[in-house]
Amino acid sequence: MRYFITLAYNGTNYHGWQIQPNANSVQETLEQALSTILGRPIFIVGAGRTDTGVHAKKMIAHFDVEDELTDTFGLVSRLNKFLPPDISINKIERVSDDLHARFSAISRTYKYYITTQKNPFTTNMAWQTFGTLDFDKMNEAARCLFNYIDFTSFSKLHTDTKTNNCKIMQAEWTKIDENEFVFTIRADRFLRNMVRAIVGTLVDVGRGKISIDEFCKIIEKKDRCSAGSSMPAHALFLVDVEYPQSDTKK
Repeated sequence: MRYFITLAYNGTNYHGWQIQPNANSVQETLEQALSTILGRPIFIVGAGRTDTGVHAKKMIAHFDVEDELTDTFGLVSRLNKFLPPDISINKIERVSDDLHARFSAISRTYKYYITTQKNPFTTNMAWQTFGTLDFDKMNEAARCLFNYIDFTSFSKLHTDTKTNNCKIMQAEWTKIDENEFVFTIRADRFLRNMVRAIVGTLVDVGRGKISIDEFCKIIEKKDRCSAGSSMPAHALFLVDVEYPQSDTKK
């Protein structure tokens, strides 16, 4: 029987979502907690792989068990008491056995936060810049992303992905208040480091280092070395994972 877990985490103390040798990961921490509480080995599959230091306001993962869990509300409570403060479980629910946390997802949404003023309350949750950024031009450049599907220029090199094609459905900068801005991007899938590389290149547009035409040419070159720097991870959040409505319930 398959169950979906909806969780959130602060990624500061983790080397990303995925289990890896000699490094603390969210996946491993959650698997250890589930295995201990349920008294059997539990393996979980996440909707994606957030990088070291990246946060998630909403991550989805699934796990399988032979017997039905009769008290998922109680399991959520026990997990939250067992897990460290920087990981929280919001919901556990039974789903169709063929629903896959990663492969059944139809979109993921990330947000990247920027502040243009020193703020002690966002130091670890937003990228601080004290220069001027032209967000109108950055938005104009962001709209160009809809014209492309191959985002090799924004992908980490030497990955094991079979294709670098992605369908971007949303990409826009919005103003939160006088000094805070957020970039929201939604796509069917993301390449490793893709969002942070896109933001870094858009920042180059906002600083006047490259034009919007040059931004498009960077995408067309399919060369990571042509794009901007990868932005710091601490300002990036996975905020939503979407599934076909008809498939989310058993």
